Amino acid sequence: MSEEILVNVTPVETRVAVVENGMLQEVTIERSHKKGFVGNIYCGKVVRVLPGMEAAFVDIGLERAAFIHVSDVAPDDGDSDPSSGRDRKNPDIGQLLREGQQLVVQVTKDPIGTKGARLTTQLSIPSRYLVFMPGNPHLGVSQRIEDDTERERLRELLGQCLQSAAEADAETEASEHGFILRTAADGVGESELMADVRFLKRLWKALTQRMKEKNIGPIYQDLPLHVRTLRDLIRPDTEKVRIDSKESFQKAREFAEKYVNEIVDKLEYYPGERPIFDLYSVEEELQKALSRKVQLKSGGYLIIDQTEAMTTIDVNTGAFVGHRNLEETIFKTNLEATRALTRQLRLRNLGGIIIIDFIDMEDEEHKRQVIRMLEKMLERDHAKTKISCVSELGLVEMTRKRTTESLGQMLCEPCPACEGRGSVKTAETVCYEIFREILRINRSYDAQSYRVLASPKTVDLLLDQQSESVADLETFIGKRIRFQVEGQYTQEQFDVVIQ
Repeated sequence: MSEEILVNVTPVETRVAVVENGMLQEVTIERSHKKGFVGNIYCGKVVRVLPGMEAAFVDIGLERAAFIHVSDVAPDDGDSDPSSGRDRKNPDIGQLLREGQQLVVQVTKDPIGTKGARLTTQLSIPSRYLVFMPGNPHLGVSQRIEDDTERERLRELLGQCLQSAAEADAETEASEHGFILRTAADGVGESELMADVRFLKRLWKALTQRMKEKNIGPIYQDLPLHVRTLRDLIRPDTEKVRIDSKESFQKAREFAEKYVNEIVDKLEYYPGERPIFDLYSVEEELQKALSRKVQLKSGGYLIIDQTEAMTTIDVNTGAFVGHRNLEETIFKTNLEATRALTRQLRLRNLGGIIIIDFIDMEDEEHKRQVIRMLEKMLERDHAKTKISCVSELGLVEMTRKRTTESLGQMLCEPCPACEGRGSVKTAETVCYEIFREILRINRSYDAQSYRVLASPKTVDLLLDQQSESVADLETFIGKRIRFQVEGQYTQEQFDVVIQ
């Protein structure tokens, strides 16, 4: 499988597209005035402790106070009493945190909607091959590295690197901090790991000095998107990283030469007149990703509905009639839908609880094959996913880790006409509302006549199909009713003016 990464940089935003075999799979957007906070480390102050929610609000200098749950607070970050007998797995938030207390926290989820950022005191700092965990003496290996021999080799190699680093720095114990070997570490040697260990230790030393200042605000901010891409998104099968900004390309190249030298040859400056996102119809695919309906090549389709609580995906056969029998048609549609929906999860950055309503299958082997396909397609997803179960109603329940806003939440806002419902009242319904409003006003005010301001479609209906009703209403109230078209009004909008 060939993969290319396209980076589009403008003064107002940076966009990164992951393209596999010519098809857009993933897009990340970072706007200059609204950069993400995930991974940033802050010195914060507890402003409110909520024992009933086992959580607290922390001021870290952002617009809204951030939220931290008791499960994300390390016991030694507060003034917990060791003799209290509380189990570490079930601590008391009141013993761990108090109002006014300062603590160092890291953002794990960006503010989404009306919710503030989500925090943890269990810090982690990523590099190319490692994730550094200060104060947590644990050595781990990414689950995506499946070969047991390679996992053991990497663990031993990392142990040797840490021992060498500890001998070179008398102030640091080899087991004082923890590390996790990332998927990108598969096959690397001692020199690459040692370079990462030294970089992370130097960075941590600088951060500990900043922490001593105890000023509310950022202590560490993650790399900009175009540089972060080199650290997090490049895989062995990534052929090219094309960047359309010369300045950003040079910064990315400098970073690669210093930290990930093996990918320097993959970087390419794109000076073409044709916009880089037009190369693989990325702009067109982004527009499609904002639609509720996803068409399948067979004629079937998906309906994707995102709510605050969860995302639902409904699979339909549509115009696909198959060639053999109904069961075979359903099976093939579900398999095709599996490939399409996993792509949509990445492309739309959908997170949280996801419910998939596949078309009901009678054959148990078909059900197993669809689930296996779903698991296989999710292997390339950068976000952590988990398929929990198949419910009694045949629904597939899964979760996908949500750290930032979805594509729809970032690029769109609730419709002002329907207030986010996804539908508007019919013109007929609005006509009847106008009639009731005229009757209500007529009981309260002594008017000579009424003028109704409404949308073109509503006024057309009032003067045509509803003309008899209007005449009956005029007779009933004994007053004249006139109508005026307002082109700027939405279909649900109207005003009744007393004259």
